[in-house]
Amino acid sequence: MRTSVSALLAFAFSGALIAANELGIDNAKDHNRQQCSGMYSKKGWGGDTDPFILTTLEKRPSDQDVFVSLVVFEFRDEDLIGVWPSIDAPEKEYICTQANIEKKYCNSTELGHFILSPNSSESRNQILSTKINLKDPKPPKYDVERTGYYCVGSSPFSDGAEYKGKVEFRNAYGRLPAAQIAKLPFYAGITIAYAVIGIFWAFLYVQNRHDILPVQNYITAIIIFLIVEQLMTWGFYDYQNNHGSNAIAKVLLIIVSILNAGRNSFSFFLLLIVCMGYGVVKPSLGKTMVYVRFLAIAHFVFGVIYAVASLSITPDNAGPLVLFVILPLAGTLTAFYVWTLNSLNYTMKDLLERKQSVKAMMYKKLWWCILGSIIVIFGFFFLNSFTFAERSSPDFVPRHWKTRWFILDGWLNLVYMVDIAYVAYLWRPTANNRRFAMSDEIAQDDEGGFDMGSFGGSLDEEDARSPTREEMVNGGVGGAGEARGKGELSPVPPKPVNEGGGLGISGASKNQRSSLDGETIFAVGEDGDRWSEDESPRHSEEKQKLTG
Repeated sequence: MRTSVSALLAFAFSGALIAANELGIDNAKDHNRQQCSGMYSKKGWGGDTDPFILTTLEKRPSDQDVFVSLVVFEFRDEDLIGVWPSIDAPEKEYICTQANIEKKYCNSTELGHFILSPNSSESRNQILSTKINLKDPKPPKYDVERTGYYCVGSSPFSDGAEYKGKVEFRNAYGRLPAAQIAKLPFYAGITIAYAVIGIFWAFLYVQNRHDILPVQNYITAIIIFLIVEQLMTWGFYDYQNNHGSNAIAKVLLIIVSILNAGRNSFSFFLLLIVCMGYGVVKPSLGKTMVYVRFLAIAHFVFGVIYAVASLSITPDNAGPLVLFVILPLAGTLTAFYVWTLNSLNYTMKDLLERKQSVKAMMYKKLWWCILGSIIVIFGFFFLNSFTFAERSSPDFVPRHWKTRWFILDGWLNLVYMVDIAYVAYLWRPTANNRRFAMSDEIAQDDEGGFDMGSFGGSLDEEDARSPTREEMVNGGVGGAGEARGKGELSPVPPKPVNEGGGLGISGASKNQRSSLDGETIFAVGEDGDRWSEDESPRHSEEKQKLTG
């Protein structure tokens, strides 16, 4: 019994943070005999209730007294519990038994209690050592006066004693565990930040609502989704703080887990189609969009399965079947990573080859954003690796219980929010969305001159050349056609010739211009930009000669 108490204390100090304010305690397993949790004082976080720790054991009908030893203490006072029998003793004596009374480690009034060091009264925190009779178990209450990491240890004192109960760590602010209370203002702030982003985005969206690209509709959807998801997450923690971990709180936890899986899938989907150039380089992805959607749906399904499994399967009963939950999710995640990076590299290469420097700069900024996020993530993990290297130390959790939530969850949400805000800034709605997205930039050569091949391709993409003046005068349309068969192709299409042999605007030219203007996404000029027949320079000159 005494050796098991020693092993129990060592295990509890090096364990993980407890995620609930009511924890089970029993002697079925050694690690269940002790429970620990961080606690805030009333001044530390505020609240209406005086914080306390209440241990309740189930009543056990018996003709004889059955005692259970119990101790409540702050972690830094662990050395004050138990006594060393000798300098070279392998372990401490923790329980006051008749034999330890004879050795003067404790007195007869402390029989069945945990042994405390003679200088335990010098501690700044109270150390409660008592025994509970299971025939009529009266729950001992421990008042928390200072912020710290508190533990409740137990051990059966009577031979064959079996007990079961719960420990309630009640803080002044409510029922949420102290290790998670910081999430309440954090997610409230994140929700407000996303709402502010949504307000600015909505203003630009409404202002340019007649010139919105399809990819901007996806960005709108994910901003709305993020506001709802973060609001639900904040609502879950707020409800748990007010009502505890009841059935409704568990339902909310499942909903939040599903929304989190949806956020991950939606984010990877959006990043992939953006890197493919959807809306800016390509008006449509064709069948590729179907494959991307299938991958996003599969990632969402596997993410939900993983979330449900993580809530229902404990590390103790996890077996090889867990791999069937983890591997599919890892597979879809890897597919998103590889596909996204390859698509981004291909899009940038294509834009640079076509000398579309403005669009290429947009994707270059996106590339730097992704690279910066990866550097921040790996840098943070690298720095935290030194911290987690000490996790085997008994005081690792007591020293980090206030900030561990940020290391595991908080900072990733901040990086994600910055990335979403930056992508929304790059792809924000503007007055000339479609014209910028679907018009090719007139490329220039290295010396600053126009690349005529690109210039011509951006105008009409026809293989034609301009006829010479001699060809136009002597041959008219036919001469230009004959010369077109002999000479080199010019990127500039020829101007049509009227019936009188002079330059004018033929019906074919009008039809050709109308076909260009009909495609509003790709049109560069407007009908008002060209001269009418009566306003052309040549017609004005001839009219002046006739009247002069």
